[in-house]
Amino acid sequence: MLRASLAKSQCSVHLKSRRGIVDRRSKDRILGVFRKIVPPWYGSSAGIMLGVSPHALCYTRANPESLSIGAESGPVEVLIMQWASALSQQNSLRAALSECTASIRASMGDTAADLAVVFASSEYSSDYANLPDLMAELLGPQALVLGCSGGGIIGGGSEVEQEPAVSVTAASLPGVTIHPIRLDGDDLPSLDAAPDDWHQALGIDPADQPQFVLLADPMSFPAQNLLLGMDYAYPAAAKIGGLASAAQGARQNGLFLGHDYHDSGAVGVALSGNIVVETVVAQGCRPIGSPMHITRSDRNFLVELDGQPPLNVLRNLFQGADQRDRDLMQSSLFLGVVMDALIDEPQQGDFLIRNVMGMDQRSGVLAIGEMLKEGQLVQFHLRDADTSADDLSAVLERYAVDNRENPAHGALLFSCLGRGKYLYGRPNHDTEVFHDKVGAAVPLGGFFCNGEIGPVSGTTFLHGYTSSFGIFRPRS
Repeated sequence: MLRASLAKSQCSVHLKSRRGIVDRRSKDRILGVFRKIVPPWYGSSAGIMLGVSPHALCYTRANPESLSIGAESGPVEVLIMQWASALSQQNSLRAALSECTASIRASMGDTAADLAVVFASSEYSSDYANLPDLMAELLGPQALVLGCSGGGIIGGGSEVEQEPAVSVTAASLPGVTIHPIRLDGDDLPSLDAAPDDWHQALGIDPADQPQFVLLADPMSFPAQNLLLGMDYAYPAAAKIGGLASAAQGARQNGLFLGHDYHDSGAVGVALSGNIVVETVVAQGCRPIGSPMHITRSDRNFLVELDGQPPLNVLRNLFQGADQRDRDLMQSSLFLGVVMDALIDEPQQGDFLIRNVMGMDQRSGVLAIGEMLKEGQLVQFHLRDADTSADDLSAVLERYAVDNRENPAHGALLFSCLGRGKYLYGRPNHDTEVFHDKVGAAVPLGGFFCNGEIGPVSGTTFLHGYTSSFGIFRPRS
């Protein structure tokens, strides 16, 4: 939290930070907050008089760091969005959460957390039901808990796979309304329902401009139906999240929301007010060959590409490929589908990547893990560690360049179980690339999912082999 303290004997704003140094950008942010969140009750060409009960402040345009103060003045605190993330591998859930929350408190100082996103590995499953109450005890009941179980845990700059771990990513969100979401499969309207039915089911008004973080149990909840309905009902809203991944059977995952624990369904939050959620989806593939149009398809069966059997297209690609690509075509072949019909020259990020699930040698037809439409533009893709690393670096670099003036305050990463050490041969790869491209000081938490939620060309999908980031900053 940054503080702007006003003293009776001085006319300037004294900007203080927990770290002791406030740069020009932070000063401008604080003054911007004064102008935007404090109702003006007087204005003139010389300055703007603002009321901050029980204080009266006068901001002068000629000297933007000069304030005159009323008789009943005292310290004024301007709350700035603040995030912190920590990870622990302590043996017991209580000890792990204690270590995480102690780190969070050290990072955030006196600032109370409004949201705590918690992910826990299966080694703590016997205590899942106690997690919400432990969080209320250790971090305070004012922090809304959201989280789930994961097959790998991300937080505090580390990724831990196939070992015990808990991460807590906490945020102070001034000016943000947090609306909890709890759903069972039976709660969802039909896919033919009107948007108002979805608004009623979720209890969220689209006029509030909500942004969503969603977590679901893949064994009990139709996540794809939820995403289809939410895109229909909230087309402008960002939707990010993942499927819990610590279970070997039904009702073995844990979902956490507020003071409650669930072993099925879905949980989430809608964030509205002074917050922006940017999304970055890295699908980890590179194209081979050229884009082609689907000239015949039947549901998820690809029958013709530009009038040719798709297997013939693959054979031609194979003949012209080097040995590395030939090997990948036999083990890591995918189809990229351009989801925006207005795109004629697709670039990286324009494709929805889907598995090639099978092929018929006689007819040349391919089975694809997505419903297809005639006329769609598609291109074959390959994936390996180098390709995935290059793709992640490129999409995060593009985000960083596009958002130089809008620095990230915190982030959540929903990464596939098939990435991490399994793909790269070492831990922490995606976390390190994020911190290198977006900012070493940006707190990042998350988990390895059984399916990742994120948008491609404005439509939200359930992905595989993907790293899906939600990046948070104030709207103003």
